[in-house]
Amino acid sequence: MDYIDPHIHMVSRTTDDYETLARMGCVAMSEPAFWAGFDRGSVDSFRDYFRQLTQFEPKRAAQFGIKHYTWLCINAKEAENVSLSREVIAMIPEFLTAPNVLGIGEIGLNKNTKNESTIFLEHVELAVKYQQQILIHTPHLEDKYQGTRMILDMLMHDTRVDRSRVLVDHVEEHTIEAVLENGFWAGMTLYPVTKCTPQRAADMIERYGPERLMANSAGDWGPSKPTAIPDLIMELKRRGHTREQIHRVVYENPRRFFAQSSNFRTHDLP
Repeated sequence: MDYIDPHIHMVSRTTDDYETLARMGCVAMSEPAFWAGFDRGSVDSFRDYFRQLTQFEPKRAAQFGIKHYTWLCINAKEAENVSLSREVIAMIPEFLTAPNVLGIGEIGLNKNTKNESTIFLEHVELAVKYQQQILIHTPHLEDKYQGTRMILDMLMHDTRVDRSRVLVDHVEEHTIEAVLENGFWAGMTLYPVTKCTPQRAADMIERYGPERLMANSAGDWGPSKPTAIPDLIMELKRRGHTREQIHRVVYENPRRFFAQSSNFRTHDLP
């Protein structure tokens, strides 16, 4: 079954992973900007990283027939450095015209601090100014509920934000309802250790329905599995979901959300 991975960090994956994903049915993916495993020290480090996301990765993916899209930001883990964050935000418009950029992300909170909130709001301002979609990172583990509520409150306070163009990622059982009931899109991240298993994701799909809901692998440097979406497909098949129902979550929903960006070329997909 063809599918789209809405959130995967291919800069941390090998070329063999691209081949495996293509064999498993991945036809497109989006790669949000994220932490490199260490805190970067200059705006030029981010400029080189954005060049990798907009120039190198699309070519690497294309070798296997996969369409590669990306999002740009300075992530929440590095947002404590406000001065560097502002330099990066000021530089981002240089790349917004790149043909594979879908918007600003993944922005959000890490430890729910004042500096993180400040930089989050400045990213939102950038997205509004340039009419960009937004992809949100919600915090991990014990910080997730509070951080998600803080993020939603900040977004809903700004009436300029179109909630239908915002994807709130890494939702779990205790945060998904608030995201969906307030008109945002929700992303379930399938991790082998933290976040969400295919079984838990299937439970949420069955409880809340498929509307504005999608799944991703968020494959990165740590314990993660780039083929997690096929695992979810198998779990849904095991539970008796129809091909059409499964296809909606793993293909039609991300396709519909990303199509709100003029850079997302739906005619290039199967």
